[in-house]
Amino acid sequence: MFFEPPPAQEEATRAPKPGRPTWSAPPADEMGAVMVSGLILARTPNVAITVPTIQAFSIGCLINVDIVMRRQTLSPDDFQALELSVFPHMITGVKADQPLPDQLLRFGVRFADGAKATTVGQRLDRTQLPQDPPPGPQLSLLLPGMSLRSGDDDAGVTTWGLWLWPSPPRERFELAVEWPVGGIELSIVELDGAAIVAAAQQAVPYWPGPSQDR
Repeated sequence: MFFEPPPAQEEATRAPKPGRPTWSAPPADEMGAVMVSGLILARTPNVAITVPTIQAFSIGCLINVDIVMRRQTLSPDDFQALELSVFPHMITGVKADQPLPDQLLRFGVRFADGAKATTVGQRLDRTQLPQDPPPGPQLSLLLPGMSLRSGDDDAGVTTWGLWLWPSPPRERFELAVEWPVGGIELSIVELDGAAIVAAAQQAVPYWPGPSQDR
């Protein structure tokens, strides 16, 4: 036989990979209750940023944000640059004590007591996050989905998930966005924390425990 199987080798042992911290994303064993929002967060001739739905979980909420773009009068190069800048992790030049780049798409929340959390400075690779919960609130960008819509070859939508942990207070709070390169000045809408907390009571575990399986 010319080609023979390789000799048996002892399998190298690997340290177990730590799981994603429970505070950093929606629970893997739970279906959040969907709230229809329909909010227009910001809009220009080329960009619309909307909040179509919010999913309320037992420990936080996922704010689903659509960024819809169309070329209109933009040159192909300018439109391509706009499309690329929808991914904040690809923007360089974000430095401490320096003005934020105009290309950086940023979101934030602010509660009535002044507590605030933003997506500035985050990376999509969140494998090195601490297991112990940090001080809240935390607002995390989750990996997006992309799709095209009929009627225009130069239009599409990118959907980001904004994971807010822990659950918001039972009062109205602010959701903000700013994206200078997209023509979006600081824009703020209010969300109803009480409604989100109430909806979280309807979150459904995928695999109910004995006490829930009745």
